Amino acid sequence: MDQQDLYGLLLQHVARHIQLTPEEQQYFVSLLKPRRLQRRQWLLQAGDICRYEYFIIQGCLRSYITDRNDVEHVLHFAVEDWWITDLESLLTQSPSQVSIEALEPSCVLQLEREALQNLYQKVPAFERFFRILHQNAYLAQNRRILQNISHTAAERYEAFLERYPAIAARVPQKYLASYLGMTPVFLSQLRNHKAGK
Repeated sequence: MDQQDLYGLLLQHVARHIQLTPEEQQYFVSLLKPRRLQRRQWLLQAGDICRYEYFIIQGCLRSYITDRNDVEHVLHFAVEDWWITDLESLLTQSPSQVSIEALEPSCVLQLEREALQNLYQKVPAFERFFRILHQNAYLAQNRRILQNISHTAAERYEAFLERYPAIAARVPQKYLASYLGMTPVFLSQLRNHKAGK
């Protein structure tokens, strides 16, 4: 993947929300560090302090927590043209409760916390960009909480398929089941029932 491909997707993503001069684009790109991940490699492990915002160029990742019974609970999936981080750990610089793992070979661009603060100073439009990003993440999280409270498992599965069909096709069934708050066996039954219609 050449430099144009590596940063082009991110610059297109940013341009959907804010306008940058060529100099501002160049400064922004200079702060980013590419990182490649193998399948099942961690981007962040619980207990570590999150120091980066990550933009996904290629691949699929999941964030999850592990409860005291060693059961994993998927919080979030992220694919190309999406961001992923543990915002609480990033902002407070406290140990993360979250792990982030690549579900397939992946490439991300990482933006260090200190570099982000410098970016806000030199290119104030990025404060707006990240505000929009975090607002959208909040809305998605709130929508998911409300669905978990007020929808059946089958309705949650249907809503996920409608909103994220490409992700549903890419993630292992056990992780999708965890995200939806059901067992893999129950998800399999839902899929079989849907296929039989």
